[in-house]
Amino acid sequence: MPDALPIGRVVATELKPATPHQFHFWTARESPIGIGAIVRVDVPGRVVFGIVTDGFAYSDLDAPIHDVIGADGDPNLGGRAPTERAEIRLYQAAVLRQVPEQPMQPVPLGAVFLAGDADVAEALRMDAFLGGEQPTGVPVGVYAAGGRDAPIFLDADFLLGPEAAHLNITGVSGLATKTSAAQFLLASIFQTFPAHRGRVAAVCFNVKGPDLCFLDQPSEVPEEDRGLYARLGLVAEPFGNVRYYAPYKSDGVNLNTLRSHEALAANTVPLVWGLREVLDYAEVLLNRDDVDAKAGAFIDFLKERVVGKPFSDVTLSDAPLEVRSFADLEDFFRRIFEFLEVQSRGAEVWRSHHVATIRKVRNRLGNISVRAKGLVTDDGAASDLPWGRFEDRSLHVVDVAGLDPTVQDLVFARIVSQLREHLEKRQLGVEQVVVFVDELNKYAPADGPDTYVRRMLLDIAERGRYLGLVLFSAQQFRSQVLRRVVGNAGTAFFGRMDMDELATPGYGTLSPSTRAKLAALPKGELMVRHPHFTQPLFVRFPRPAALTGRQGVERFPPAAEVSFPAAVARQLRGLDPAVTTPAIELLIDGRREEDVRRALHATRRTRPDNVLAYFTAQLGKKVEREVVDRRGVAPLKRNGGDPYA
Repeated sequence: MPDALPIGRVVATELKPATPHQFHFWTARESPIGIGAIVRVDVPGRVVFGIVTDGFAYSDLDAPIHDVIGADGDPNLGGRAPTERAEIRLYQAAVLRQVPEQPMQPVPLGAVFLAGDADVAEALRMDAFLGGEQPTGVPVGVYAAGGRDAPIFLDADFLLGPEAAHLNITGVSGLATKTSAAQFLLASIFQTFPAHRGRVAAVCFNVKGPDLCFLDQPSEVPEEDRGLYARLGLVAEPFGNVRYYAPYKSDGVNLNTLRSHEALAANTVPLVWGLREVLDYAEVLLNRDDVDAKAGAFIDFLKERVVGKPFSDVTLSDAPLEVRSFADLEDFFRRIFEFLEVQSRGAEVWRSHHVATIRKVRNRLGNISVRAKGLVTDDGAASDLPWGRFEDRSLHVVDVAGLDPTVQDLVFARIVSQLREHLEKRQLGVEQVVVFVDELNKYAPADGPDTYVRRMLLDIAERGRYLGLVLFSAQQFRSQVLRRVVGNAGTAFFGRMDMDELATPGYGTLSPSTRAKLAALPKGELMVRHPHFTQPLFVRFPRPAALTGRQGVERFPPAAEVSFPAAVARQLRGLDPAVTTPAIELLIDGRREEDVRRALHATRRTRPDNVLAYFTAQLGKKVEREVVDRRGVAPLKRNGGDPYA
C-alpha cells in the first residue's frame, strides 16, 4: 500500500497541462522521488499510476543575474541572505495505467503517493499473470525507489511464446552485464518456469573466450545479492544439468576449448561431424562464386541420391556404393573421373553434369574437412548434441570461441536448423528451447551481405515462437543490428549505454533524464521493456551464482596441449579416472593415429562401463610391422673411388 501521507500533488498549467498519458507533480525538496520511481495518484473514482521520466527544479528568480546581484557577485555571500530563497521540485511522469481504463481522461489534480508492492504489480499489469490457477511469472529483478523495493516479474507467455517471444540485451562491453543478465534470467526460468507450460532447455553459443565456460561451477555470492535472490523467491546456485560441446584441435585429440582442465572433463564432450552432418549446410562455407546454379544442382543430387544411402550405377561399380564419409566421397569422384577418362574416352558429361562442374564441387567439398579440421572428420564418425533426448531444464553450451568465423557460422547454422526441425516434429524431448547468441551485430548486421546465418536469425525472430524456438541475443550497439531481428524481440534489456548509441534515432522516445541515467547505470542494473509494461522500468538483479569466465580460468587453468598418447589418455580419464597414460602409450604403440581417433570417438559416444576394454576392442587386432630380412642382399658396388657412381 502507498504511504498514508502524500509525497506530492499533481499540478497542471497552461504550459504544462495534464494529459491522458503524461502529468506533472511537485514534491518537497527532501522527497525520495527520482527517475524511474513509480507513483500513484488517488482521486475519488479514479486511480492513475505513473513512472517518473524527468525532473526539474525552480526558484522565484526571473533570471540568473538576479541571484548574482543579490550576492554582490560573490558565491560565498549567497548563503547569507536574510531569507531563504523559495525552490520547487517538479517531476514529469508518464502514465502506466488508469483504473478504470475507460473512458481515457486527463490525469486529475490529486495527491501523489509512492507506490508499494501491490501498486507496482497493478501498475505494471503483473497482476494479470501472477494470480489465478496457472501463473506464468518469471522473476527478472527488483524495482527500488524511496527506500522500498518490489520484485518484478515477466510473463512467460510473452517471453518464451506463444503470445510474444525473444529477448535482446544491449550495452557497452564490460560494464553492461549482458552475459550476467542472460545467465541470471536463464537460471530464473529454469527455477520458475511453470510446469503446465511444458519442458524447457537452453542452447548457448560461447563465442568469446571463457565467458560461458563455467556455468556449472559455484561462485561466492555476496550477502546483498543473496538478499535479492530471497526477495525474488530464487535459490542462489549454479546450473545443475549442463553439458559442454567443443570441437577438437587439428590433432584430433586435444579439445579446442579453455574448459580443458581434467576436473571438468566429465560433462565436456567433443563436437565432431562427418559428411552427412555438414553437406546440407555447405552453403555456409561456400560463397556464391563457389556455388553457381550448376554446382548447386550437383550438390543437391549428392544430398538426395548418393550420400547416406545405397547408390547404384553400373558405370561406376557392379555393387551399390555406400558414401558415408569424405573418404567415401573422394572414392566416388575418383570412379566418375576414371569412367569419363578411360571407359568413355574423354567424355565430358556424366548423368547430365559436366565434368568441370563435378571437379569444382569435388574441390570445394573436399576443402571443407581441411578448413574445419577438428570439427569435421574424414571417417564419418560423429559426436553431436543429443537430438531427441533433450532433458527438462538442461543447458547445452557449444564452445566455438577458438574456431574460424566461417566455421562458427557452420556450427550455428546446423545446430539451430536441427533444433527447428526437431521442434517442428515434436521430437526434441522438450517443448521450449532458448538459444543464446552474443555479438548479434556480427551475425545479423543491419548493413551487410544476406548470409545464410542472417536469414536463419530473421526466421527465428519472426516465426520461432510458434515452434517454441526462442532467441536470447546480446550486442553492444542495437542500432547496428538488423531492425527486423531486434524489432521482433518482445522483451529488451538495456545496460549502461554509450552516448553515441543513445544519440541514434532508436532512443528518441526516451526523455533526456532517462538517457542520462542509462549512460551512467552501475553493474547489476538494467532498464527493462516488456509487452505488459507501457513504459521502460529500471530494475536490479543479483549477480549469477556461477563462476565468471575470468574466475573460472583462474580456478581451473586450461590444460596444456600434450602429446598424442597423453591427450588420448586424458580424454578417456574423463570416462574412467583409472586410465593411465603409460597404459594407453603401450596400447596404441605402432597403431595408426586415424584408427586411434576412431576408437576414441566410439568410446566417447558409447560411454561404456569398462572404458579401457571397450577402447581396446574398438582398436581391433594389432597388425605387426613386417620386418624385411636383409640377409643375402648384396651391397651396392662402388665404381672405383667415386662414391656417387
